[in-house]
Amino acid sequence: MNENDENSESPVNSTAGKDAWAFDPLSSEFAKDPYASYEMLRNRKQLSYFADFDIWLVSRFRDVTDIIMNRRMVRTPESFLSAEQVTAQKRRENFHDMPYHSRFVQFSLLDSEGEVHFRLRRQVFSMLTAVSIEGLRSYVQEFVDKQVDALMDRKTIDFVEDFAAGIPGHIIGRILGVPEADCPRLRAWSENIVQYFDIDRSDERKALAESTTEEFYEYLKVLRAERSKSPQDDLISQLIKAENAGKLNEDEFISTCMLILMAGHGSTIDAMGSGMHTLLRFPDQMLRLRRDPSLISTAVQEMFRYESPLPFMHRYATEDIEINGQSFDKGTRFGVLYGSANRDPEQFEDPNSFDIARQPNKHLAFSRGAHFCMGNHLSRLDMEIVFTTLLKRFSKIRLIGDEPEYRRGLSVRGPKSLQIELTPA
Repeated sequence: MNENDENSESPVNSTAGKDAWAFDPLSSEFAKDPYASYEMLRNRKQLSYFADFDIWLVSRFRDVTDIIMNRRMVRTPESFLSAEQVTAQKRRENFHDMPYHSRFVQFSLLDSEGEVHFRLRRQVFSMLTAVSIEGLRSYVQEFVDKQVDALMDRKTIDFVEDFAAGIPGHIIGRILGVPEADCPRLRAWSENIVQYFDIDRSDERKALAESTTEEFYEYLKVLRAERSKSPQDDLISQLIKAENAGKLNEDEFISTCMLILMAGHGSTIDAMGSGMHTLLRFPDQMLRLRRDPSLISTAVQEMFRYESPLPFMHRYATEDIEINGQSFDKGTRFGVLYGSANRDPEQFEDPNSFDIARQPNKHLAFSRGAHFCMGNHLSRLDMEIVFTTLLKRFSKIRLIGDEPEYRRGLSVRGPKSLQIELTPA
């Protein structure tokens, strides 16, 4: 897309306008501040093609919303490509020769559509409703209190590694039915599998994703056998019951358990890390929240908007389609940039400001439509309890050292570490 194309009102097809332009989501500059790149994209009148990922980037709130709410846009190409075409595409993207990853990760509740998607979604929905998650409040509070107790004698910590990283796995493990002693392993499994969905598809990263998927599969097989003999009040027992009733098969059982872990683990750690960093960057808002803890719900929603932990997802067009006057062929892949949409000034007043009382705040951090994140209630509960507890038990929280380095990639957003000083109340 040249300079004239950028300002053109005339539509182009999905093979036009593919040029070199400055967008490098693996760079340190992008990790430090992706929002300058997002603004550049939003200011272009037409969508921009990102050749490195063979994808058209969708950056404006209106366009992102239109795509994720459009039933003609799907997560996987199986519904409109032949088996041979799907195999060829997987080979191009280095998703081939991954038998375990293909069975349990590349196919999942998330990467399915229509009847299959809704059938699988129904099997886990009841344990992730707002009412069900609220029933976990006392458990989450007790667990967070224990983690905070361990910090009381420490003056400085890495907020990410010493605190945030230890929370989501245990809570998700409680829902799944993973023994508490095994919960620390969930983080490594999650990160090793999820990392392969970003841009860097090296053979080394591929081997790690495949071997980890196999290891997790073997673990879940054993746990499934144990729960079959002794059911409990957990999601694994519920899924076994559904499997016995013919509502899902063994592969779907495994893939669903893996997805529940992967979809909410790393992203919640990132949300906690970036949420704390944002409060530290806006001390007036931290003070405001200290003085009025009742703002915690809107504060957490603003954290998700301001630094969306899953800033990128994709969709495929199942038929020829037009977006904002631009024509695209069937099979075109679109990258929906939630991180950009959530900073769109056409949707949010003063979007680069952080306002813990922002209302309305209809952000897209949890997506919308058929693929709306079922774990949103759990993520928000975790965040509300974590930040309420920290601000209550520490009279001062201060950033020390240099500004934190954020993780590199198009589909992640969170600090690698966050060095802070704590003063007990």
